[in-house]
Amino acid sequence: MPRQAIIPPGTSAPIAPFVPGALADNVLYVSGTLPFDEHNDVVHPGDAAAQTRHVLDTIQRVVESAGGSMADVTFNSIFLTDWANYAAINEVYAEYFPGDKPARYCIQCGLVKPEALVEIASFAHLPS
Repeated sequence: MPRQAIIPPGTSAPIAPFVPGALADNVLYVSGTLPFDEHNDVVHPGDAAAQTRHVLDTIQRVVESAGGSMADVTFNSIFLTDWANYAAINEVYAEYFPGDKPARYCIQCGLVKPEALVEIASFAHLPS
C-alpha cells in the first residue's frame, strides 16, 4: 500500500516525528492538530472557540491539499483540557460539519503545551 505524505504549503515543522497528513488507499489520516502558529506557539490563549477554529482551519488545509473537502471527513478524535470548554468547541465544530456529521469521540486530557485547550485528529475518505 503506497503512502503519500500530505504537507500543505506554509505548514510549520512538526514538533515530533510525524507529517500533518498521510494518504493511503483514498483514506486520509490527519495527525493530531493543535492550535499552533508557524513557530509552533499556541495561538489564542484562553479562547477555546478561537483555538478550535484554528485547528479546524488547519485540518481543512490538510484535507484540501489531499484533494478532499471537510464533507469527506468521516471520523474525528477530539481532546480537550477542560469540559468547561465543551460547548464552545462544539459550537465552532458544528460550523465545519453542517450536513452529515462525522463519527467522533471526545476525551478530557492534558495536551503537549499547557496553553492548548483542544486537539483534533481526523480520518477522511477521499474520492478516487
